[in-house]
Amino acid sequence: MVRTQVRIQKLDFWLRNPDYLADELLTEYEKSGEGPLLELAGSILDSEEPEVRRYPMLRHHFGAYEPLDDALAVLRSAGLVASRRRGTINRVRQHDYFLLAAGREVARKMIREAPVFQYYVERTRLVLALADGLGGSQLKKRQYLQREYAQAARGERIGSVSARARARLEKLRAQAVIHG
Repeated sequence: MVRTQVRIQKLDFWLRNPDYLADELLTEYEKSGEGPLLELAGSILDSEEPEVRRYPMLRHHFGAYEPLDDALAVLRSAGLVASRRRGTINRVRQHDYFLLAAGREVARKMIREAPVFQYYVERTRLVLALADGLGGSQLKKRQYLQREYAQAARGERIGSVSARARARLEKLRAQAVIHG
């Protein structure tokens, strides 16, 4: 289950933008000094993943946004996911999203039959670990710390941070060698 549409939008942004995900891993590395974070960021940025796997999102009123209703309608009609809106008739306060048992089974079957999709399972786990304990608004504030994200014009695609993140990675690797 994922609570709130804001949270799912922000998690989706990191999943669809490996360069931003890697840059966040570098931020976590700077805070903690945990080598595996630097290695994870490096595995993303040393590859073509930020270019090949990138699926840009539009900058909306409150950051990265993609209408979910159409995409979820297909899954909902097949009995794979469910969503629940909380609030009043006039004002929806919160959207909650649920992966149903049938959805879990279809996902498992897809991974068995097409192992290439394991990538998404692994990246989703990484995104969830990075966002652990953070609500949608906290994730939104964190994403707005990125200049390219914050300065994107409303209705425009949010630009890549690949070049900046790769330069940052090299700088942190050099520092790790000096201090290591």
